[in-house]
Order: sequence, then structure tokens, then C-alpha cells
Amino acid sequence: MAKLSQDDLLAQFEEMTLIELSEFVKAFEEKFDVTAAAAAPVVVAGGAGAAAADAPEEKDEFDVILTGAGDKKIQVIKVVRELTSLGLKEAKDLVDGAPKPVLEKVAKDAADKAKESLEGAGASVEVK
Repeated sequence: MAKLSQDDLLAQFEEMTLIELSEFVKAFEEKFDVTAAAAAPVVVAGGAGAAAADAPEEKDEFDVILTGAGDKKIQVIKVVRELTSLGLKEAKDLVDGAPKPVLEKVAKDAADKAKESLEGAGASVEVK
């Protein structure tokens, strides 16, 4: 098996969705018995910025950004867990760390449904 360079790995991470990246981080932590909590937000933030910079003029992929949890934080965490495959701790960290992307590169209708669900739970949401 050919060894991948750091740039090749970063290019692969950049193409991953937030859910795929979260699953990778969990598998990495289990395989090597480490915690990558500090590294994951850095990678996610870099991927989101690069995705926004490469966006075409006519958008067919949207990011759902949680800008605030509101008064009903527990309900918002539940909705985040329903929309993603994140565990309880990861969903809570995402809600606590707002503004953060909940979903990335999704279709317009999926982004609108996610926004409606999150706002129904009391969260502030932005679709970009």
C-alpha cells in the first residue's frame, strides 16, 4: 500500500462531510486509544472554509449552521442528534460551541427541513 502524504490526507478530509469526518475521528480514537477532541474542530473549520471558497455561483449544496441554542438547549441537542450520527457528547459539544455547522453540502430541501427542525426546538440557524 502506497503511503499518503499529509497533503493527500488533508485533501481527502476536505472532501468529507461533517458526519463522515466525525465517524472517522471516532474510529481513529478507538484504533489508537487517543482523544482527538482538540484536533477535530480545526479540521472541520478548515474543510468548511475551503468548501465555501470553492462554491460555484449557483449553489446546489448548502451548509446548515447552528448560530445559537436558545433557551431549550436539551431539545436542540436532541434535534442535532436526529440530523447527524453524532453521539450525545459530540452533539452537546457542537451545540455549546455554536456557531458551528450541523450539516454540510446538503440539498436545499434537506437544509430547509433541518433549519425548520432546529428552529422548532428553539435554536438560531443560518443556511449558507
